[in-house]
Amino acid sequence: MSLTNLARNVAGLPSELPADDETAKQFDLLLLNLQLAVLNSEPSAAAHQETIRRIAGQLELKGSIPMVAKQMPLILDIQTDEFWESITLPILETVRKRLRDLVQFIDKARQTILKTDFEDQIGLGTVMSIPGIYGSDLAQYRKKVMHFLKEHEDHITLKKLRYNRPFTPTDLKELERLLFEIGKLNQAQLESLNPGHDQLGVFIRTLVGLDREAAKEAFGQFLKNATFTANQLRFINLIIDLLTTNGIMDPAQLYEAPYTDLSSNGLDGVFGDGEAGAIVGILKTIKENAAA
Repeated sequence: MSLTNLARNVAGLPSELPADDETAKQFDLLLLNLQLAVLNSEPSAAAHQETIRRIAGQLELKGSIPMVAKQMPLILDIQTDEFWESITLPILETVRKRLRDLVQFIDKARQTILKTDFEDQIGLGTVMSIPGIYGSDLAQYRKKVMHFLKEHEDHITLKKLRYNRPFTPTDLKELERLLFEIGKLNQAQLESLNPGHDQLGVFIRTLVGLDREAAKEAFGQFLKNATFTANQLRFINLIIDLLTTNGIMDPAQLYEAPYTDLSSNGLDGVFGDGEAGAIVGILKTIKENAAA
């Protein structure tokens, strides 16, 4: 039988293969329209791109689903301006293949895949140059970094940061390799995320936090040397809570809420000079352990 006869008489017959989910087909159509718009330099490409970004944002909310979590780096990338700056047809085809079976997980009321039969009208535009990474794009880079660090939290370098072990120049080089080579991040992204220009180890510590037991251990000797009141112990526990979340702490925060809820004078109102100095020294050491 010739290929022509096969195409004419057989190709259209029903098969026992499972049918694609309707949302997957709609996503295929959306990507096809975008590919054609990119190929023909049509202004409608921008609208299609925005639709895909919204879909990615909705998929991000479904990160607890293993299939979605596996594609999370791509999902987060799609929501950044940088992803679209040098978009190509092969990249769009990759997006289609990797996400088409995931759009079914978006809540029906939130789906934004639309088909229209009208042409977009666009007026005169002005080319603008905006240096750096701002707004929602900055938030997406932060999510990307956080997701990557979560995936690699068992890496020995990140463990040293999490468990308050002294960070060395060798560790710093390995951390840079982990972020730039494996995580596919670049210096500009990290600098935009780190406006205070902290050392890289210190900055990453602020993202991954400090293991709670490690934070307790840092105060172990201090607590062992004296008997403290319930109020003083609550003060230390508040410090440990913050270190667990933020990884480091500026001693100036000890004179702000919630510490001033225990005493209007903050640290100085709860501890004597010697004890207060010891606490500040512990916080300084914790930060220094993340520096190289």
